[in-house]
Amino acid sequence: MGNSLKSGFQAGIQTTWTLGKVIFPITLIVCLLQHTPVLDWLATLITPIMGIFGLSGEAAIPLVIGNFLNLYAGIAAILSLDLTVKEVFILAVMLSFSHNLLIESSVAAKVGLKLWVILFVRIGLAFVSAIVVNLVWQGGGEMAQYGFVSKTEVVPNGWLEIIGLAIQKAGLGVLQLALIVIPLMIVIQFLKDLGLLTVFTKWMAPVTRMLGMKENTSMTLVAGLTIGLAYGAGVMIQAVKEDNVSRKDLTLAFIFLVACHAVVEDTLIFIPLGIPVLPLLAIRLVVAILLTITIATIWRKVEAVPSRKEASYEN
Repeated sequence: MGNSLKSGFQAGIQTTWTLGKVIFPITLIVCLLQHTPVLDWLATLITPIMGIFGLSGEAAIPLVIGNFLNLYAGIAAILSLDLTVKEVFILAVMLSFSHNLLIESSVAAKVGLKLWVILFVRIGLAFVSAIVVNLVWQGGGEMAQYGFVSKTEVVPNGWLEIIGLAIQKAGLGVLQLALIVIPLMIVIQFLKDLGLLTVFTKWMAPVTRMLGMKENTSMTLVAGLTIGLAYGAGVMIQAVKEDNVSRKDLTLAFIFLVACHAVVEDTLIFIPLGIPVLPLLAIRLVVAILLTITIATIWRKVEAVPSRKEASYEN
């Protein structure tokens, strides 16, 4: 028991350090950018293309803020605008697929995946889903009625306070990471040592096989689905080291999770916007499953081509 605790704690500390080196500087930079004209300039830049997604020009503001910061910041920006139910739903779908891009994509790169692949998948899903929803859904023209949400925010006085708050937020981000990752690693270590992890992976085997992955990716999938991409990356890093998760399975797992992660939290936080959240959850799950199965199928066919060529040479 003591060895399990020690091993799990060490793995948690090491993972926190690995991811913290990414999360702290990016959070710090983005927090500072909030108090410059940069984000407003980016919103102005993409305003002309908003009509393609069925959105008004001002909807560019929550889209930029949500992608640079997180879902909470994007939702706070939505609450400050007068939008239709359809516009709010489209924004919710887009931000579900594509939010907190800098941190979550950098974490994906830290795990060993190509940054451009993650960005292409997330931004591509956001764009395509918005266009489809806009074309398919003819309703939602009434103005959105927002629920009660606190908008209290500390307004810093001068750059010294701004830098102080940025450092505080970055530090709290790493602390939050440690509070989630370290206990999680300890629990996983206990499950491994007790042999329960093998039982769990067998139970999850039909799901992972359906998605084109091996059984040993089950913990990676569950971690990402429940606690999110950034925090779930800790489990992924550990899985690569200890469970011999292949590069292919890791890529497929991440493709699934960029489309559908932290499903409970990311769905519930949209409730105050007054939109139907169950269709939002269904869209994320269906898209994640279909996308992963499609890519896994294509991957298998590509892998099979050299084998057929080798067989023909031998004959």
